Amino acid sequence: MEFYEVINARKSIKSFKSDPVDNTKLERIVHATMMSPSWKNNTSYKLVMIDDLQEKKSLAETVRNRGASAASAVVTAPVVAVMVGDPNLSGNMDDKDFYLVDSAIAMEHLILAATAEGYGTCWIGALDEDRVRGVLGIPETYRVVAMTPIGVTLEKEAHLPEKDKKDYIFHNRWDSPYQH
Repeated sequence: MEFYEVINARKSIKSFKSDPVDNTKLERIVHATMMSPSWKNNTSYKLVMIDDLQEKKSLAETVRNRGASAASAVVTAPVVAVMVGDPNLSGNMDDKDFYLVDSAIAMEHLILAATAEGYGTCWIGALDEDRVRGVLGIPETYRVVAMTPIGVTLEKEAHLPEKDKKDYIFHNRWDSPYQH
């Protein structure tokens, strides 16, 4: 899939087939994740890949709105990726914790790579961090940033309508609309 096709194809998927994720494709997704940039090249994130059904069921219980389709997606997708970051391995500037940036960039690389490989994902950030840590045995020094199910989608709906650039993009100054 061409890069801009990947960008246009990516959407939040919450309904998956039980088909396994191909190992070769999964390795390419992991590789793409590892290619993400980070603060001073200090990779502050770690990635936990889960394919065990019981672990996925336990993770689903950590989703804040367990009645929602996101919790169900964690159970039904063949693989779930959990992104964690260590604040001590990254920088902080002007009260901005860059482990969050590092982790978010890595997660976006993962999501776009999964899309390029033909899989759906859904960024889930509304979770009980302490419970996720407990389920997966994550050390206290790490913060749980997000998780995403990965799998072949059952959804066929089109992507949400494109946002109007004039509401989000400016040219040179805040009050000058972008008109390119």
